[in-house]
Amino acid sequence: MVLEDAASAPALAAALTAGGLRAIEVTFRTAAAADSIRAMSDRPDLLVGAGTVLTPAQVDEAADAGARFVVSPGFSPAVVRHCQERGLPVFPGAATATEIQMALDAGLTTVKFFPAEQLGGVKMIKALAAPFRSVRFIPTGGVNTGNLADYLAVPAVLAVGGTWMVAPALLAEGRWDEVTRLTAAAVAASRPSA
Repeated sequence: MVLEDAASAPALAAALTAGGLRAIEVTFRTAAAADSIRAMSDRPDLLVGAGTVLTPAQVDEAADAGARFVVSPGFSPAVVRHCQERGLPVFPGAATATEIQMALDAGLTTVKFFPAEQLGGVKMIKALAAPFRSVRFIPTGGVNTGNLADYLAVPAVLAVGGTWMVAPALLAEGRWDEVTRLTAAAVAASRPSA
């Protein structure tokens, strides 16, 4: 999620958990990121991480605010190394076999696959998972309620990420009931059909 104002973080966290979500990534795309993480990180029912982390300094800022994991859009050896030094789980972006190999060389077995739909979606993840059997993927970018079950059906997919339930207009208008409704629909779509 991208938060412009940390004051809305507690209400957003409540709306997301009411919808059944238990993990969130607060992106470092705004100056409110660290304060937003700080405002939500003490909730026992929510795993809060930092996303769009591009530098070791942002790793420190995120960790000091209470982030319990870090996600980056690409593979940065400096960011990965600094997260490892701090004992913070890190999920760097990897969209090619070379980037996945770099992650493995760094001791990682889970990567973000971004932007998932634009890079070939489920078919591409299956193709990459074939030679990299120990790697798990977290696809983001183009994932939505309509396709998240397809991603989650792939054994190599650990989790998916998306922003449709926390669209900027919903957050700006404080439409927490709609956030909860969209989140609940996403959580329901993620469950296998009975």
